[in-house]
Amino acid sequence: MKFVLFANTDWYLYNFRLSTARALQARGVDVVMVSPPGEFGPRFAQHGVRWVPLRMQRASLNPLREAGTLAGLVALLREERPDLLHSFTLKCAVYGALAARAANVPAYVNAVTGLGYVFASDGMKARVLRPVVSALMRVALGSERSRVILQNPDDAQAFHSLRLAPPQHIRLIRSSGVDIARFNTEGRQAGDGALRVLLAARLLKEKGVCEYAEASARLRAEGRDVRFLLAGMPDEGNPGSVTRAEVEEWQAQGLVTWLGHVDDMPALLRGVHVMALPSYYREGVPKSLIEAAACSVALVTTNLPGCREVVTRDGHDGLHVLPRSAESLAQVLARLDDDRTLLHQLGARAREKALADFDERAVIRRTCEVYDELLPQPLAAAA
Repeated sequence: MKFVLFANTDWYLYNFRLSTARALQARGVDVVMVSPPGEFGPRFAQHGVRWVPLRMQRASLNPLREAGTLAGLVALLREERPDLLHSFTLKCAVYGALAARAANVPAYVNAVTGLGYVFASDGMKARVLRPVVSALMRVALGSERSRVILQNPDDAQAFHSLRLAPPQHIRLIRSSGVDIARFNTEGRQAGDGALRVLLAARLLKEKGVCEYAEASARLRAEGRDVRFLLAGMPDEGNPGSVTRAEVEEWQAQGLVTWLGHVDDMPALLRGVHVMALPSYYREGVPKSLIEAAACSVALVTTNLPGCREVVTRDGHDGLHVLPRSAESLAQVLARLDDDRTLLHQLGARAREKALADFDERAVIRRTCEVYDELLPQPLAAAA
């Protein structure tokens, strides 16, 4: 069999779906990764996975350009003739489903990891796009040959209430999983010195990045020695991205230490006390939170869709902060700075939850079960 995995960035496929590709290869599947060109695409060859670039602009609204992208995807699928197409993120799910129909791909799975900018933003552009995208989703995701994978119950309820896909085609798989053998507590170096806090994400305003910098300023004004680390890059293809100039100004003011893209996240997590994600839009299940949880890092996030799948009980497996509130974030971090016993308890419970709920082996197994619903014969067991 041959499967195509399609996403809007090679970064996403490489960091979040390489394990799935390798697990499928172990089951005898020929896997092809498809995304727009980028620096991560060529890295797939090191793992024996084929990658094919596809021209696509994530933020484009040009009808001619978008028609060209869709036509290019149809042509690629006709050439590759996969048995199944698995598309990730909202735009790719819609385009992938439409292209799969046109190219007569026998089965297609659409993974929507959060409803994203179009459904989360109150901006004029998002409000104009929302009914158009909703109509396209209803057309694209309604086939009997397809399934929709969502990561949290809130998104499942939203899909149902907005009639974006038939309820019988929706499957819930919480997160893309974490490699608990790689993300572990071995060599953990975070002692009792200055509190080290990390935010690791695409640098989008909706992730609470601006509130993060402001919380740093507030704690600094109080005379606290709290180190704010920021890992990730601005996302030029997203209207909600902060600019490089803004991040560099935060660093110049001493509010954050900007690390840019980090390849070795386990090594970084060994030396931090807290993972903060004060997101105020719909997440799927944030990868940064479950990776930190697996490393026994205390979690601070909002009680919003996706985030509350990881921190389910405030004060037990993490702490909740108010969305869009630098004051709330600063208060919670000050609490952890003062109460190191609570800090360590939260980290230990986060690790327990990661082991129980977010092991990527279980996620991949569940994903393969969804594939089996659509294939003429089940996938072979892993070699």
